[in-house]
Amino acid sequence: MGPPGTVITVDDPRRRPYSCAWCGRSMIDSHQGRRRKYCKQSCRQRAYEQRALTQGTSIPADAVILTASEADAFGDRMFALRCAAEDLVTAVSERADVATLNSLGDDLLSLAREAERLR
Repeated sequence: MGPPGTVITVDDPRRRPYSCAWCGRSMIDSHQGRRRKYCKQSCRQRAYEQRALTQGTSIPADAVILTASEADAFGDRMFALRCAAEDLVTAVSERADVATLNSLGDDLLSLAREAERLR
């Protein structure tokens, strides 16, 4: 919490969700201290290990290294996201009812949140 009498609004950028730099899990910070980069210590450790392994190589320090299965899963999530977006565009062009559009929009948002995860 902030100092007494401080009002936290929804528009406060410090209270908006953001993603862990390692796993992509959604996080929300408090007003105290600096913004966290990782959701938990194990994510921080995995990021450190990756930086240590790539040090002295031609791999950029900010590169994200995925296993083949992680890359495949990410590709699958992106495909599902694109399909959901296409479904919504088709429904809009066919003048679908509001309930259908709301449902497709909810599905699209859910898939987008899931697609944010790199691991």
